[in-house]
This record gives sequence, C-alpha cells and structure tokens, in this order.
Amino acid sequence: MATTNHLPEQSSTHVLEFDLGENRYCVDIGYVAEIVNTDELTAVPNTPAHIEGVMDLRGETTKIVNLRTIFGDDDGGELGERIIVFKRKRDSTERVGWLADEVHQVQELETANVDTSVSGSGIAGIVRREDNFVLWIDPTNVRV
Repeated sequence: MATTNHLPEQSSTHVLEFDLGENRYCVDIGYVAEIVNTDELTAVPNTPAHIEGVMDLRGETTKIVNLRTIFGDDDGGELGERIIVFKRKRDSTERVGWLADEVHQVQELETANVDTSVSGSGIAGIVRREDNFVLWIDPTNVRV
C-alpha cells in the first residue's frame, strides 16, 4: 500500500485511537497535547456549526470542535465526555480541542499497513483491524 506525505516518513508511528459514534479514529500522537474531561463550554454566537464553544484550559481560551459535525455524522446525540487537545501543527502553540466519545490507548502502527487510496477531507488513510476499520485523521487537514 502506498503512503503519502500526510503520513510520517518512518516505518511505524504511535497513534491515539478514539471513538466518535460508531466509528473509530486515530491520530499521530505527536499532535496530541493532552486529554481532558469535558468541562463547561461557553457557546460563541455566530460561529460555524462545528464549533461547540470555548473553554478555559490552564488559563488559555481553547476552541472546542465537534468532529461529528465536520465529518457529517452528527446524529444530534449527547456530546462526548472527553476532549483531545491538539497542537495544530507539531511545533505550534495554537491549540484546539476535539470532542470524543471515548479515548483508547496509544497503539504502535506500521505505516505500511495504512491504505491511503481512500480520500476524504481530513482523512489520511484507513487502517484495517481484525474486526473493524480505523480512520486515520490528519489534524492539519481538518477544517476548524
């Protein structure tokens, strides 16, 4: 399977897996700053539908994004209880939070096992697991 410039150059990397609704996703751990519980969000008027609001995270205002809305999978159900806080770029100080239903452990992933033939906004590839698929997200390519 081919790799693209969206995936790390090395033969393996570590990814954080998380659930949104019925789907499992993963993201390169190098982008993850921290994982926090959902706190009180402050709605911001006149923002796009995928912006759930902002929260105070260690003295910084952090924008909280609903990936279900971005990926067209918003069933109107309850928001996730965990927030994955990302650095927008690997060495950036700008942070954004993604709501997640459940966060799983960090996994080592062989990048050769990522199928990059499937394209989608923010999706860098698909990883086949024994009983399901995991969608690899490129956080620098997700509209926030």
